[in-house]
Amino acid sequence: MSVRVRVMRMADYDPAVALWRVCEGIGLSEADSREGIRRFLRRNPGLSVVAESGGKLTGTALAGHDGRRGFIYHLAVAAPHRRSGVGRKLVAACLKRLRARGIQKCHLVVFGYNAGALAFWARTGWIRRRDLVLMSMPLTKCKSAC
Repeated sequence: MSVRVRVMRMADYDPAVALWRVCEGIGLSEADSREGIRRFLRRNPGLSVVAESGGKLTGTALAGHDGRRGFIYHLAVAAPHRRSGVGRKLVAACLKRLRARGIQKCHLVVFGYNAGALAFWARTGWIRRRDLVLMSMPLTKCKSAC
């Protein structure tokens, strides 16, 4: 079946969240609320993409940048469409769009336990960094340190 990759729209939110919820290794938070994704898409217009097959959403990739570095989030492909090139197409579409904006390097975050994702990214040429440590602070719980 043919797969079409196109820019993500807010109308894709409900099927995208439904896909994220059934894909192992996708961590959802308040940032993935309808309003959070709306802000993300507005801040990064035209960078996030979805895959469709037979009129149904079969994959997603959120992409954005900070002006220097690109980031990919929530690469998800419905189980029946995995290992058919959909993930590669989504990533290629995001990287092409980031390059067009002058972004020269892209990062992503993968849960350490997500062996399937780690293998996919390694197979597609991404390099696992062992010299960096990701640190986070939820600003909604931030008190005196902020």
